Amino acid sequence: MEKSTTQKMRLGIFVIIGLMLFVLAIYFIGEKQKMFGETNELSAVFNNVSGLQLGNNVRYSGINVGTVRGISMINDTTIRVDMIIDKTVFKHIKKNAVATIGSDGLVGNMIINITPGENTISAVVPGDIIKSVNRIRTDDILSTLNVTNQNAALLTVDLLKITKEITQGKGTVGLLINDTIMGSDLKQTLRYLKLTSKGTSESVAKLNELIASLNNKDNVIGVLKDTAVANKIKTIVGNLERSSNGINKVVTNLNATITNVKDGKGALNYLSNDPELVRKIDSTMTNINQASFRLNEDLEALKHNFLFRGYFKKQEKAKLKAQKK
Repeated sequence: MEKSTTQKMRLGIFVIIGLMLFVLAIYFIGEKQKMFGETNELSAVFNNVSGLQLGNNVRYSGINVGTVRGISMINDTTIRVDMIIDKTVFKHIKKNAVATIGSDGLVGNMIINITPGENTISAVVPGDIIKSVNRIRTDDILSTLNVTNQNAALLTVDLLKITKEITQGKGTVGLLINDTIMGSDLKQTLRYLKLTSKGTSESVAKLNELIASLNNKDNVIGVLKDTAVANKIKTIVGNLERSSNGINKVVTNLNATITNVKDGKGALNYLSNDPELVRKIDSTMTNINQASFRLNEDLEALKHNFLFRGYFKKQEKAKLKAQKK
C-alpha cells in the first residue's frame, strides 16, 4: 500500500512538472510569435518571397518586432505577405519604410527586414501596405556567375593563343621579345627620344624666360606696355599720318607744276625750252655786271673829287662813331 502511494506521488510530481514545462514552452513560443501581446497588422507586396514561411521573424532596424502571419498569391507576379507587429513599435514605422526579404545568417531562416523611413513622414496605421524591394536571389547570382565563367573561359583561350604566338615570335610583341637587333634599335630610339625630350625641356625653359622678360620695362615690349609711352607713340603716329597727308599734297602740287612746265605754261617753260631767251638773259646779266663795275669806279672817283670829299669823310666819321657806341 505504501509503495503504491509513493508511486502515485512520483507520478503526480512528474505530471505537474511536465505541465509546467509545457505551459512555459507555450508561453515562450507565444511571446516569440507575438501571440499574447497587443499587435497590429502590416502588409507588403513582393515579386518573390524566396522561401519565406509562416512564423518567420520580422525585424525593424535589427530588432525582432513581429512575425509573418500570412502569405497569399495575388497573381503570377505579386505575392502579399501579412505581418503582425508589436503595437509599441508600430508607431515608429513610417509610411515610407521599405521591406526586404533576407536570411538570418548564411544558412538561417528567411526573415523580413523593415528599413526605417524619414522622420518627417507620418506613421503607418493598421492594415497599411508598405513598399518592398526584392533582393538578388541565389539563382540570379548563379546565373551571373555562369556567364562570368563562360567569359573567363573564352578569355583564357584567347590568352593562351596570344601567349603561344608570342613565344613563337609572331606579331609585334613576339618580334620584340625574340629579335635582339630590333630590341637594340628600340633601345637606341628611346635614348634619342630621351635626348630630344631633354632638349625640348631646355628650349621650353628658355622660352619661358624670354616670355617672362617681355614684362621688363627695359626692352621694347615692356616699354610698349607702358600706357604713357603707348599714348606718345599713338600721338607720333597721328602726327606722321598728318605729315604724310601734307607731303602728298605738296607732291601733288609739284606734279601739277611740272606738268604745267612740260605743257608750255609759265616762265619756266620759256627758260627751259627757248634757247634764244636764255642767251638774251645771259647777255643782260653780263651787261649788268659791267655796269656795276663801272659804277663802282665812278663812286671811287667821286670820293677823290674835292667837291664830294667832305661828304664822304662825314660818312666815315659817323660810321666809326656808331661802331664805338
